[in-house]
Amino acid sequence: MSYTLRELASKVQGSVKGNGDLVIEKLGTLENGSGNELGFLANPKYQVQLSTTSLGAVLVKTDELASSLDNAIIVANPYLAFAQLSHLFTPTTESWAGVHQSAVVSDSATLGRNVVIGPNVVIDDDVEIADDCVIGAGCVISRGVIIGRGSRLYPNVTLYHDVVIGEECIFHSTSVIGADGFGFAPHQGRWEKINQLGAVEIGDRVEIGASTTIDRGAIENTRIGHGVKIDNQVQIAHNVVIGDNSAIAASTAIAGSTKIGSSCTISGGVCMAGHLTIADHVHITGMSMISNSIDEAGSYSSGMGMEPTAKWRRTVARVRRIDDMAKQFSQLKQQVSKILEKVDNK
Repeated sequence: MSYTLRELASKVQGSVKGNGDLVIEKLGTLENGSGNELGFLANPKYQVQLSTTSLGAVLVKTDELASSLDNAIIVANPYLAFAQLSHLFTPTTESWAGVHQSAVVSDSATLGRNVVIGPNVVIDDDVEIADDCVIGAGCVISRGVIIGRGSRLYPNVTLYHDVVIGEECIFHSTSVIGADGFGFAPHQGRWEKINQLGAVEIGDRVEIGASTTIDRGAIENTRIGHGVKIDNQVQIAHNVVIGDNSAIAASTAIAGSTKIGSSCTISGGVCMAGHLTIADHVHITGMSMISNSIDEAGSYSSGMGMEPTAKWRRTVARVRRIDDMAKQFSQLKQQVSKILEKVDNK
């Protein structure tokens, strides 16, 4: 896979500075790139590397930045352009076509055109897989699952029964969609299991990271909107609803029946309690604990930022004394009020 600089510029509506016939064979970084690679500059703090990079060309935002380079593509959003061009350099991962001979496919399953089914895949009854889907080795697709056109499952993905997936979705290895939600009723010191009767609905252009789990609904379905991006090792509990184009980073855990709006971003390691409602355009910083609903757009944080251990210990010690300090402050306030009252009465 190789392209001229001019060809790449035309694909991202950019303009070429330098040799438009330069052949680019791969993408690279400012620090370690080589002469046949294209990189990008999006963060100004790396601008100093433009003068030392060995890249053949760089995606930059302005003519001024391009002036220090022999070859460049000038484009409004270099990071977006890099993302768009990355699709051109992605290698084919399958070494087979059609249905592998070791796959087990139910007679009642329906496969569309140009579907690839890898080794040791199991496809149960009444499954529907639309055109141009790729099902990687070792995947298990249970009864009644529907997968939309152009979706891809990497090896060892498991879809439980009745899961519905939209078009052009990506599921990375060992993700599990539609397992039972954590539903148990206490009775006489034991737990009575609540059968999870809902399913999972996933919209178009959703990407699910490796080892992420999305639980099926208890009665109604768990729902993931169009364009949602979910990182690795995220836990989404039963009956959660996530709005269109939201993004969730790794190790986040979302408890049952919480509803997250559209175009939200949730950073890594966030924990969200159940039965909350999060508004559209909410941005939650890493390691936050969200215990109440959020009604207005904006950025929200909780927890304590990093500091040297000795200072952190002193801070924690003071935090533990806040209740006593508040009581002392209240007492002092009352005493001051009494003193002022006496002064006023003189």
